[in-house]
Amino acid sequence: MDLHLRGKRVLITGASKGIGAAAAEAFAEEGCHLRLAARSGDQLKAVAERLRSAHQIDAATHVVDLRKPDDIARLVKEANDIDILVNNAGDIPGGSIDKIEEPTWRHAWELKVFGYINITRAIYAQMKARGGGVIINDIGVAGEKFDTNYICGSTGNAALMSFTRTLGSKSLADNIRVVGINPGPVGTDRHITLLKTRARNQFGDENRYKEFQKGLPLGRPAHAREIGDLMAFLASDRSAYTSGVIFTVDGGIAAGWG
Repeated sequence: MDLHLRGKRVLITGASKGIGAAAAEAFAEEGCHLRLAARSGDQLKAVAERLRSAHQIDAATHVVDLRKPDDIARLVKEANDIDILVNNAGDIPGGSIDKIEEPTWRHAWELKVFGYINITRAIYAQMKARGGGVIINDIGVAGEKFDTNYICGSTGNAALMSFTRTLGSKSLADNIRVVGINPGPVGTDRHITLLKTRARNQFGDENRYKEFQKGLPLGRPAHAREIGDLMAFLASDRSAYTSGVIFTVDGGIAAGWG
């Protein structure tokens, strides 16, 4: 299926690894030019160089901390020509309410919640002035299937779901589509880190994290590329009437698996 994305310009945050890197690969295969943002300059450079070589596309890198307003302002200025924004950066820690102190909670939300909101506010204004665009928020299934051992993430994700639906409900008036994706477990380094935290809290031994994977649909987490491919489709004109909705990709977990 031709997604008609060739030549589109895409900004992806948190693009140095995991879902962000997989999304970058999916868009590069469709012939998109990339702006890749993350805090890890070396990893980001490696992703950009690999995709340039493999797909003959442009791939610029932006080493930024999206917790910092000055870094957001610089990124928005440098990426003022984009057609598609993928908000993906985030590192909300696992833990129950007694394990997450206020400074940790605020630090996490500065990136995953306020980072998404602040960059979207700025990019939305640019897209509106340029005549349209697409914004995709990578959120997480914990925003709909609440997890007391991931309370900071569940609460933040629920806020971003509301933000996505609220903004996307009227955005087509500006020729902008706003959609969200709620991945369930995805086989990334971050997934393993969260499971190790849960195992440490529950069993006192982080090496028992694999016990939490036994009951997953198909006996595995999702592949990052399965999320990246959906992002590419949602960004395309094959999905031109889609806005203000959240797509859950979790193998049926939120619907009652297990």
